[in-house]
Amino acid sequence: MLRLLIPTGSGYTWVEHSPPAPFPDEFLWADLFEPTPEEERAVEALLTVDVPTRDEMKEIETSSRLYEENGAVYMTATVGVRLDTPTPESSAITFILANGRLITNRYADPTPVRRFMGHVERSPAACTSAPTLLAGLIESFVERIADLLERVQAELDAVSFAIFPRTDGEQPSSRNLQAMIHRIGIAGDLITKARESLVSFQRLLMYVQQATNVTLSQEQRGRFKSALRDVQSLSDHASFLNGKIAFLLDAVLGLINLEQNNIIKIFSVAAVMFLPPTLVASIYGMNFHHMPELDRPWGYPVALAAMVVSAVVPFLYFRRKGWL
Repeated sequence: MLRLLIPTGSGYTWVEHSPPAPFPDEFLWADLFEPTPEEERAVEALLTVDVPTRDEMKEIETSSRLYEENGAVYMTATVGVRLDTPTPESSAITFILANGRLITNRYADPTPVRRFMGHVERSPAACTSAPTLLAGLIESFVERIADLLERVQAELDAVSFAIFPRTDGEQPSSRNLQAMIHRIGIAGDLITKARESLVSFQRLLMYVQQATNVTLSQEQRGRFKSALRDVQSLSDHASFLNGKIAFLLDAVLGLINLEQNNIIKIFSVAAVMFLPPTLVASIYGMNFHHMPELDRPWGYPVALAAMVVSAVVPFLYFRRKGWL
């Protein structure tokens, strides 16, 4: 789908364009969402640019993601999509500044793009030029990442409170600990996608300010610098959350090990307690003729009493040592 942002009497509006119909005389933003080959060729012919293919957008080398060619500036960033669903993903979006226009090529529909596309219709001041559009779009992505980190931090705080209760309440059970590992794993996956996006946007923001084919006003340059500072601070916060995830994961695994050790300790103590009675029972279970206790009327109760005493004495000893 190809959508164009065109000016109207009171602002801007979005229109869908279907090649080979002629392009409007003026448009500021061309958004290619899962474009067809005809739509790509139409934009390339009109603006004399080379729209990257889906495979080219997946390249991770800086030279393949950030470059200038024929007077156009190409910038590809990795963004998180479907972050509010059980199956979050990462996708690439290419931003092209050419001939005073912004071109976006994407094969996903992230929330920041939808929000900003609606925002530019309501706020004409947000789309006075292509660099202004790019700055606003990046700011929308940064705000989305900030919201994601806040959500992850709240989730980690809840997990931390459950692992380390502030009162002498009930400790988490084995089943709860397993569920916490699942929650920590989901948070870690979201942090990974956030860090990946932040790294790509940091490189993009540094590149666009140094590109020779982009003329930025003082205000635009200030917005890019401000966005870069936000990205760097969010990267530091993501690193902090990543460390907290590692700590909580180690804590949960430690509690699981303690619980398993307690279970093994109980079996070990039970085995030691029943060992002396078993020895007594084994001795009196021998079939020897010369065992004087077998012929005495008190032999049976004495054997039972010896087995009970031999079991109680280790139990009391373990309790006194604090092993139980």
